[in-house]
Amino acid sequence: MRVVIQRVLEGRVRVEGEVVGSIGSGVVVLLGVDRGDGEKDVEELVQRVVHFRMFEDGSGRMGRSLLEAEAELLLVSQVTLCRQPRKGSRPSFDQAEKPDVARSLLLRFEESLRAEGVERISTGRFGARMQVEMVGDGPVTFVFESQGRLSQTSEIS
Repeated sequence: MRVVIQRVLEGRVRVEGEVVGSIGSGVVVLLGVDRGDGEKDVEELVQRVVHFRMFEDGSGRMGRSLLEAEAELLLVSQVTLCRQPRKGSRPSFDQAEKPDVARSLLLRFEESLRAEGVERISTGRFGARMQVEMVGDGPVTFVFESQGRLSQTSEIS
């Protein structure tokens, strides 16, 4: 499982011209679910997202977490984050999880964020062709992979 976290001043997702999710100041979390990912991956990455210090504190340093900053979160599924081949010139999504399992893990990710205290969460629409709009803040962007994903990547290399 892999997430890209972008700190934003605002973000929104449109599907067929309709805004289906939007936030003000906070983070956009793009989530890719690979084949074999599970609850452990969800919980690990939720902890990283919630507690990672990427918001400025009073001294101008990145010293506050999402919870401490009381920031909003826009969660968007993104199959293109799934592993791609090291060769060739076209992406392969063979390692992406089946849609029904990926959707279930995405919902579990959202539930876990709420259980950790993230109150303001918006989402995209799973499986839809979405237009994601972000006004980056910084820009500040981080990429996290679950430990299960890292060990699988090591086995393949």
